Amino acid sequence: MSPELAGRVADAFESLVRENEERWLSPLAVRSYDSRGRNLPEEECRLRTPFQRDRDRIVHSKAFRRLRLKTQVFVDPDGDHFRTRLTHTLETTGIARGVARALRLNEDLVEAIGLGHDLGHPPFGHAGEQALDELLRERGARGFRHNEHSLRVVERLERDGRGLNLTWEVRDGILKHTGDDDPETLEGRIVHIVDRVAYINHDIDDAIRAGLLSPGDLPEREIALLGATGSRRIDTLVHDLVETSAQAADIVQSDEIGEAMLSLRAFMFDRVYLRQEHTHIRATVRRIFDDLVDERGYGLEEATDYLAGMTDRFALAYASGGGE
Repeated sequence: MSPELAGRVADAFESLVRENEERWLSPLAVRSYDSRGRNLPEEECRLRTPFQRDRDRIVHSKAFRRLRLKTQVFVDPDGDHFRTRLTHTLETTGIARGVARALRLNEDLVEAIGLGHDLGHPPFGHAGEQALDELLRERGARGFRHNEHSLRVVERLERDGRGLNLTWEVRDGILKHTGDDDPETLEGRIVHIVDRVAYINHDIDDAIRAGLLSPGDLPEREIALLGATGSRRIDTLVHDLVETSAQAADIVQSDEIGEAMLSLRAFMFDRVYLRQEHTHIRATVRRIFDDLVDERGYGLEEATDYLAGMTDRFALAYASGGGE
């Protein structure tokens, strides 16, 4: 490469991104170079925006790789086509990027939040999270929430305790992707809603595949409104989210569609999530936690970090073997 060409692309990259975002993005979108920053200052990459760097750090993290061996709903299912926590993450991120594109919001920010939102989820899905939460409360701790632990993973646990040093906007979106507090950015609010859009519908698909539900078991009013298939329901929910949000200058669903989605979510918790091998999961999580705290002398925080980081396979092997 000749000296006059060296660095030419990198020299122009930030200014071209800024120009393109001013032409394309909504005034409500977060600009890639207007982040509130990182906990620790660092030199920026000249060929990636801050949010693109966050995305790459998440994808290259150990916690992200472990998601492929963590339950979405079914523990060690028979069959190759059941979702894992990783495929859920990818489906959520893909849908969320589509919503962001339609609303002219920052796709890179949405992607980073989507890829990182479940990094702190413990093994065994919803039932595993509930079991760990109950164990911590029994011992006088404040309980366990996977969104809070996802933030802890990226801030404290990855890179041998150094964390990933992500931007404020990505960390805010990860922390608030579930719960009562809305993310500060519209991009984060997209993931907050789309996470539910994705898991409700692909979990219905998996529950039917597993024989736990039949199509006739699904609530009639909600299915008539949203659609008879998962793809149709997602299409209905996404179009409603985009059109309602565009009118409101916020990220919101229409009352009718939003209520139908929450009703379908309640149905899934009642019929699927907290019934899935719950007794066995509770006993497995307790056996591991008690061993770590009572036999090995781990503190509650250290035991939580270790247990929540386990894959399903590792946790089952640990519980059956009584240790590492």
